[in-house]
Amino acid sequence: MNIIVLLLASMILCDGLLATGLSTNSTGRPKIVNIGAIFSSKSVIGKAAKVAIGAAIDDVNSHPDILQGTQLRLQLKDSNYSGFMAVVEALLFMEKDTVSIIGPQSSVTAHVISHIANVLQVPLLSFSSTDPTLSPIQFPFFVRTSQNDLYQMAAIAEIIDHYEWTEVIAIYEDDDHGRNGIAALGDKLAERRCRITYKARLSPEPTRDEITDVLVRVALRESRILVVHVPGSWGLTVFSVAQYLGMLGSGYVWIASNWLSTVLDTNSPLSQDAMDNIQGVVTLRMYTPDSELKRRFVSRWSNLTKGKPIGLNAYSLYAYDTVWLLARALNEFFNKGGNISFSNDSLSSELSEGNLHLDALSVFQGGNLLLDNILNVNMKGVTGDFRFTNDRNLINPAFELINVIGTGYRRIGYWSNHSGLTIVPPETLWGRPLNSSSTSQTVHGVVWPGQTTQKPRGWVFPNSGRHLKIGVPHRVSYREFVSVRGPDAITGYCIDVFTAALNLLPYAVPYKLIPFGDGRTNPSGTELVRLITAGEIDAAIGDIAIITNRTKMADFTQPYIESGLVVVAPVWRKNSNAFAFLRPFTGRMWAVTAIFFLLVGTVVWILEHRMNDEFRGPPRRQVVTLLWFSFSTWFFAHRENTVTGLGRVVLIIWLFVVLIIKSSYTASLTSILTVQQLTSPIKGIGTLIATKDPIGYQQGSFARNYLIEELKIDPSRLVALNSPEECAKALKDGPHKGGVAAMVDDRAYIELFLSTRCEFSIVGQEFTKNGWGFGTGLSKGLSSSSGHVNRHSQTLGQWRSPKDP
Repeated sequence: MNIIVLLLASMILCDGLLATGLSTNSTGRPKIVNIGAIFSSKSVIGKAAKVAIGAAIDDVNSHPDILQGTQLRLQLKDSNYSGFMAVVEALLFMEKDTVSIIGPQSSVTAHVISHIANVLQVPLLSFSSTDPTLSPIQFPFFVRTSQNDLYQMAAIAEIIDHYEWTEVIAIYEDDDHGRNGIAALGDKLAERRCRITYKARLSPEPTRDEITDVLVRVALRESRILVVHVPGSWGLTVFSVAQYLGMLGSGYVWIASNWLSTVLDTNSPLSQDAMDNIQGVVTLRMYTPDSELKRRFVSRWSNLTKGKPIGLNAYSLYAYDTVWLLARALNEFFNKGGNISFSNDSLSSELSEGNLHLDALSVFQGGNLLLDNILNVNMKGVTGDFRFTNDRNLINPAFELINVIGTGYRRIGYWSNHSGLTIVPPETLWGRPLNSSSTSQTVHGVVWPGQTTQKPRGWVFPNSGRHLKIGVPHRVSYREFVSVRGPDAITGYCIDVFTAALNLLPYAVPYKLIPFGDGRTNPSGTELVRLITAGEIDAAIGDIAIITNRTKMADFTQPYIESGLVVVAPVWRKNSNAFAFLRPFTGRMWAVTAIFFLLVGTVVWILEHRMNDEFRGPPRRQVVTLLWFSFSTWFFAHRENTVTGLGRVVLIIWLFVVLIIKSSYTASLTSILTVQQLTSPIKGIGTLIATKDPIGYQQGSFARNYLIEELKIDPSRLVALNSPEECAKALKDGPHKGGVAAMVDDRAYIELFLSTRCEFSIVGQEFTKNGWGFGTGLSKGLSSSSGHVNRHSQTLGQWRSPKDP
């Protein structure tokens, strides 16, 4: 790059002019110091900056103390939007002993001229080259005197994160400034788990047709969050085309970098058509705190631009402070003994050969000292506190957030790298502890495109023909839930639930059902969910149980069927016989009841026989009386009277107990005689685990892994069954004829299985709790389509009832 610059210099310089001495004033300082300025004076930034720089030169030269008699002489060059002309003019400055150059306006040009500044050791101060890749390591003589685009992109990323959007489309000029700015935005979005899904590039001087072609491609995309990072010279054309294409209606979000606020400030008022094209747009403006210096300068602006319709923008303020920064640095430069001298000795050895006339190029001998003084300046300017950090960025970067409404705009908040998004001026928070948590950040309400205050969703399904790929298990059994009869003939209860849920959405969802399985055996639900993780499908629907290992692979909707594992086993009816009247109580219950009868009779006899003649007599008679009294209380038919108080209390309590026993017996006996009684040797999962008999499970079900891993059942005991008929045969045959003792499966399947098979029944309690749901891509999605399904999960989850899809 250095050689290219030097070759260019040979084409425009024929002879050099070495400055060996300059006229000085009484203080020993030079009377005049030459400084240069390069920008496009007809551009949005340039025409206002020209006024601000001229005012700053006049103010510095009229100040008696700042340079102590030395005058700044400005050499202004108009690059007229040409990078080539800017380079030529930068070289021409060196004919007139220029100690510093203000500009260039363009970041693209700054990359080239910074090489010249490095070679000739001339500080290059730019108030508008905001490209974050203009590094002080690569370009030590480049000094940015306004805010770095890195902070602007951080502010935009924080706005997007604040509204919980995740995908962004970037529209930008395809040059160094545009590319590097969008790259910085991508990095800042990634820190918040967001991303740029599409980059719409525009040439540096696009035609309206080119802009139309690009925006048509943007409209076909999913995201409706559009960030526009283009020059102010043709940025409004982007919105004009967008309006023509209907892209400024409800649902869209347009965020413009600070070029739009610069256009609004400089060219205000815009035409009604231009304002109509940017309604609802959010843009940023470099924030400068209110101060007495700023108020005085703002009040002067109308006089400075008398007869010229030029508004004051933020770049103008930084341009004004840039001149003062240079003046203060020069003052310190002279105080430290610096002098204005140039030499080409260091270049002569490199350029001595050949016929190129490059001897006019000279190096500023005091360039390093002046650069150090520039970086160490600490002053208060119209933009506030003006000094540099260790990485040579201005302190306290902050931006205003502006919403275009009606014929003007309003401020909706601020952003600073100290406190994030706020609704109070950033300087009020700079002295407080850092607090950039999302809970503390807020902005005022925004009127979005389409004149709506409701936050846009930020995405739509694209019109590019991309359909969601929905995996469906190709079941062999229980086809009432999912039945695959052909590629376009997939029905069943689960499909009905999915379709009904989609019908609730206020927009169309294009999708394609993809069967999973060979159609000969039931596929594994876990393997189907794993396809989501692999990115082969976007979601999975069907009879998919929500279990722990599957939730680690994918997200799930709310369950639409509540289910769990149960045990089903053969049952048979208990036969009635002559002793059926004994069945209401177990043998132990009968024994306990008999003992209590005898015990109560004995207690009553002990309390009564001393005073009651009916409990007296020979021992044989007393035993008969005791037994008769106890038995007759069952029918409340005892004839013996009790005369003692304690005897009556015991009898009352006992008769109450007898009433309860008799009622329970009567109810149980009635049930036995009127209701069919079924029995099975398997009483539940505990009984099944205790045996060594084979256990059946449905092929492809998660029940196998659960029985092995959680209940520690030997895999050799487990028998895979592939159809309801196969299950019924295995249960009928039993463990001694090659069948199974019982079967473990989801309650939903078992209830359907038992609806036509009364010889089997659920035994014991449900021993797991899970539900069926639809699997979707993990948060943020492995593909854009996975993100679609995530957004529908809450709606799909509303279908919880298995009775009414």
